[in-house]
Amino acid sequence: MDATASGLGLTSVTNSNSSTSSNGLGNFLLNSDVNSTLHTLANAGSAIDSAAGNLGSNLSVVQNRQDFAKQLINVLQTGSANLTNADLNQEAANSQALSTRQSMGFTPLIGLIRRLEVLEHPHCVV
Repeated sequence: MDATASGLGLTSVTNSNSSTSSNGLGNFLLNSDVNSTLHTLANAGSAIDSAAGNLGSNLSVVQNRQDFAKQLINVLQTGSANLTNADLNQEAANSQALSTRQSMGFTPLIGLIRRLEVLEHPHCVV
């Protein structure tokens, strides 16, 4: 929207009293000239009101998007903090538990392999 005088269809009021009336000129002797100027001003005011309404509507959309972006940023920051601020004691315990589970599963396999070797080769004791 062009909110300048020319964009709103307004012309400057001058002191000229020409015999030919033109909207916006200083010839306010005739009622029709005054009414024409008032009509032009009313149209300009309506155009500005309409633009202000659109601006307010657009502002609301921008604010909603800004609020959503702020909430998303907070969620992402919290999630990243939870990933990087892991409890080292808990992680060490998890690692030890995994190692213990693996060794407990592997030790019986070694015993089973030794028994199979003894059964296959009874004269060789390992």
